[in-house]
Amino acid sequence: MAPPRTGRLDDQVPFLARLEHQERVALLELGRPMKYSPRSVLVRQDEPSTHVVVILAGWTKVTRSTANGYEALLALRGPGDVIGEASAVSGRPRSATVTALGKVEAVTIERDRFLGHLAEFPASSLQLLSLIGDRTQASDRRRVEQGALGARQRLSLLLLELSRTHGVQDAEGVRLTSGLSQHELAGAVGASREAVARLLKELRERDVVRTSRRGLVIVRPDQLRRIAGGE
Repeated sequence: MAPPRTGRLDDQVPFLARLEHQERVALLELGRPMKYSPRSVLVRQDEPSTHVVVILAGWTKVTRSTANGYEALLALRGPGDVIGEASAVSGRPRSATVTALGKVEAVTIERDRFLGHLAEFPASSLQLLSLIGDRTQASDRRRVEQGALGARQRLSLLLLELSRTHGVQDAEGVRLTSGLSQHELAGAVGASREAVARLLKELRERDVVRTSRRGLVIVRPDQLRRIAGGE
């Protein structure tokens, strides 16, 4: 089975990038600057919605936990992204936890102020609706992948996507800067940590990837693409 179309996904176009300059400035002026240290929680699953967060610098992970303790990695959010927008609009509790992967700079905006901005700037409302729709489609696509593709293909697709969004070229290959653990990679592809560990070992033995304390390096992306395609 051929892998889905790669390249920049619509859900990766951040909210701020969708807004006109006037709307962007007006939105950020409503909030207060915040700094988060690595591994600190920006919003927590099941808590009431009191504010939204607009990320200015740094990256976060979006996770959802189940009653049996399983934690799924849903997405990575970075500069320009808005967090907590869906629960702010619906008034429902947070659907996921968002945690800083490194140092994060952001602006927090009280829910009422955020909703007031959407009422004053209809174009911002339309862009937010477009963003939510893109994220829903991306979530649907990932669910289809988990049902149709094996863990080896899903992991290969994830590594290829991370190489585009969080990859830095160096002498060895493309080094991933996301800092995700094997447990988090497993949560992203719907597999156990043990299964992901075995798959990474297989990829290392084939010299497709290399791992060290500095992180994971993709040495042969062409081979990853072939694996993602079912070869």
